[in-house]
Amino acid sequence: MSELFVGEGTRVTLHFALRLASGEVVDSTFEREPATFGFGDGNLPENFEAYVRGMRAGERKRVTVPPEKAFGQPNPNNIQTFRRSDFPADTQLETGLVMSFADARSGEVPGVIKQVDEDEVIVDFNHPLAGHALDFEVAVIKVEAAE
Repeated sequence: MSELFVGEGTRVTLHFALRLASGEVVDSTFEREPATFGFGDGNLPENFEAYVRGMRAGERKRVTVPPEKAFGQPNPNNIQTFRRSDFPADTQLETGLVMSFADARSGEVPGVIKQVDEDEVIVDFNHPLAGHALDFEVAVIKVEAAE
């Protein structure tokens, strides 16, 4: 039986870590159970899959992912200002708080409170990692044919 490489038609078990340029760990499975996904199933963002494609069990890789291939650049149009009165009076709004908001299709979207004063609340709907280059470390444990 030939050795499988990560790509279409495979199921992959791996450890990964995402770090900011400062070294701060954003997410990692190295200290817990590994992640398993079907290549192309959307569990690993497409641009991250490109870095894993062609690897085989036992291989380890570390790459810097530029913002454009990670979570993009911040979009100033994703920062919105609301009236303070749009929020329930008993809501404790503070800078850095992540809240859930309804989008135009009645789905939920997270927003980060950036500024609060008596009249206005500024909310950032950009992905929290937008604008950041990320250090992506991956260690492939197993590659098998997808069922």
